Amino acid sequence: MAKISSLNVRVVEGRALPAKDVSGSSDPYCIVKVDDEVVARTATVWRSLSPFWGEEYTVHLPLDFHHLAFYVLDEDTVGHDDIIGKISLSREAIAADPRGIDSWINLSPVDPDAEVQGEIYLAVQMLEDVRGRCLRCHVLKARDLAPRDISGTSDPFARVFWGSQSLETSTIKKTRFPHWDEVLELREMPGGPSPLRVELWDWDMVGKNDFLGMVEFPPKVLQQNPPNGWFRLLPFPRAEEDAGGSLGALRLKVRLLEDRVLPSRCYRPLLELLMESVLQPAEEDVSSPLAVLEELTLGDCRQDLATKLAKLFLGQGLAGPFLDYLTRRELARTTDPNTLFRSNSLASKSMEQFMKLVGMPYLHEVLKPVISRVFEEKKYIELDPSKMDLGRTKRLSFKGSASEEHVREASLGLLMGYLGPIVDAIVGSVGRCPLAMRLAFKQLHRRVEERFPREEHKDVKYLAISGFLFLRFFAPAILTPKLFDLRDQHADPQTGRSLLLLAKAVQSIGNLGQQLGQGKELWMAPLHPFLLQSISRVRDFLDQLVDVDGEEEAEGPARALVPPSVTVREGYLLKRKEEPGGLATRFAFKKRYFWLSGETLSYAKSPECQVRSSIPVPHIRAVERVDEGAFQLPHVMQVVTQDGAGTLHTTYLQCRNVNDLNQWLSALRKASAPNPDKLATCHPGAFRGARWTCCLQAELSAAGCSHTHSAVTLGDWSDPLDPDAETQMVYRQLLLGRDQLRMKFLEDFNADSSPEADREDSGAMEGACPDALAGQREAAARLLEVLEDLDRAHEEFQWQEQGKAVPGLRRP
Repeated sequence: MAKISSLNVRVVEGRALPAKDVSGSSDPYCIVKVDDEVVARTATVWRSLSPFWGEEYTVHLPLDFHHLAFYVLDEDTVGHDDIIGKISLSREAIAADPRGIDSWINLSPVDPDAEVQGEIYLAVQMLEDVRGRCLRCHVLKARDLAPRDISGTSDPFARVFWGSQSLETSTIKKTRFPHWDEVLELREMPGGPSPLRVELWDWDMVGKNDFLGMVEFPPKVLQQNPPNGWFRLLPFPRAEEDAGGSLGALRLKVRLLEDRVLPSRCYRPLLELLMESVLQPAEEDVSSPLAVLEELTLGDCRQDLATKLAKLFLGQGLAGPFLDYLTRRELARTTDPNTLFRSNSLASKSMEQFMKLVGMPYLHEVLKPVISRVFEEKKYIELDPSKMDLGRTKRLSFKGSASEEHVREASLGLLMGYLGPIVDAIVGSVGRCPLAMRLAFKQLHRRVEERFPREEHKDVKYLAISGFLFLRFFAPAILTPKLFDLRDQHADPQTGRSLLLLAKAVQSIGNLGQQLGQGKELWMAPLHPFLLQSISRVRDFLDQLVDVDGEEEAEGPARALVPPSVTVREGYLLKRKEEPGGLATRFAFKKRYFWLSGETLSYAKSPECQVRSSIPVPHIRAVERVDEGAFQLPHVMQVVTQDGAGTLHTTYLQCRNVNDLNQWLSALRKASAPNPDKLATCHPGAFRGARWTCCLQAELSAAGCSHTHSAVTLGDWSDPLDPDAETQMVYRQLLLGRDQLRMKFLEDFNADSSPEADREDSGAMEGACPDALAGQREAAARLLEVLEDLDRAHEEFQWQEQGKAVPGLRRP
């Protein structure tokens, strides 16, 4: 049995942020930290006090994390970025509501004394002799302390307080991982029992010392269970200052999922019931697990559920029947074909998530060339007269202001230069579209044609497919490329406007031109001839897309964390030479192109180079960040490998930015997850000048001074299938509807089964198809029985974890 913990974080938007630039605006971005480690950085939104980010992250992490923090900063091209404010959420606050946090939260000022991090190792003894009681505090070491000096390190010392007594350790220079190994003894003075407080400080030659954190233990703990081990440093206790909204606010969505995943055999009955339900008639089905889930799950939870279900059925080789089941239910409820799949039903969300799971490489192949051109060329494009900046042409060409007609003609030409290749790429991509997607669209095409066979509805079968492929896949990716991994950053306002116009055009094509000339955007009319011309090409494309033979594989994809032969990540990194000798740090790192698969991390001088070196993924023992102070460089990671003789080797790689660093860390950790003999500790510094830059130890083979983070990864569309974890999430969702299911089917059945009810309702029962009602009740009873078995399994494993005998359990 495994324990899982993940944070779903969405940084939605900000409002009323203070202006930090002389222009009266700011360029805000947001940093997300889990226990003081940066896990994500949003893109910068330029010149805005009410930025919209809309960025979402899933962080898989250990169960013992403590807090989540959001820092809002103003990006400056010269000098340091300005800190605007922060929001700090404790694990307890996030876990208080299973539905999570979804609200506006005011930013608070950043207090340097509260920005503490790291842990300290203490061993405390309470002794008595003829002179009275004595407290012996062994201060061994600390790790991951906050950097307070410009060098990226600190000069830490510890100060121990007990009653009116206090003592200090020596100061260790230039390290965030000090080793003191000093014993401080304090005598008890007259008076009541006193707590023990240990403070860490950064020594400064000029000015006051900087606070690094503290721990405190009450007298009762000192007497009964003296501290011995690692303890997390805390800030001085003080009430958090409320800025009253003067620093602005963030709208955040945060949800914590913590659960136990049982052995596979425990989920088999529920999995079989789920598989069985998608193979049954769907039109009248109201009691299957999927029907209950759809009724009970709303909002963002429905999207999470759709993702889990799509992955679950993909893993079983039944994605097609699953989507077909939901399609049939949706069609049975739809009377007006114009409303088909327009809501965020489980059917529409599941198809949307399915396309992301199997079609993201296809999406990148189709759209990335043109999207990259739009970002690189940064052309001014505008068709709406109310938004045109006629003076812009004057500033760019120095030939005077252009007329509205001139700007429109130039913009139309530029739009066509982007839109034409996009349409060409889409309609020419039939052979590159994943087979699973084509089969799903073929089923959808057939079901819609059966439901709406009349001639007046002949376009509905095309609109159903294009509504997903164009309106929910291609157009959103064009509008916000960063959210689909097409770009590392959001577009600036000018490029964003160009992308919006392109997305509107692609939406019109996906709607088969049904709304052209309607609404308020008549200024799009110059594009209409091209759009109408493209519609016939799109119809032919859709006909070819569904003209496919074959069935989905009976066996689901292997549960390997990374398919061995598939490249899961690639790009340029800076690699440190193995023996840099006397080279300066900036010359010791050389640019190389890297490919990561489940088998190797390989690299060469360029993507076209045929001569490659490689690091076997099974040899990886740790993948960790490196302190900036190690090489005076940011965004460096280390890959620690072990050769056949048992010797450890470290490769240092520098990434472009913090997001690139996090994504490489996550990909490498996922690829090496099955490896045995993972390192529990490592050095976050480098061995330079005959000592480790982190802990200052002089032996190259010295034990690591910081714990490793192999469990911390980022969730994304390429995450491996995990049927047990996915079925556990479905079980949790079904629990929410158990009482409703019992009341709706079983209790009503008991009430209706009396002789009086039989006589009174005999006519009604005939009209209601008693066989169907009995079948629903039987299905509901089976589902409730499966849920109760899983309840019992969870309780049994919980008792076993506690080392207790399992008591006799009764079903509710």
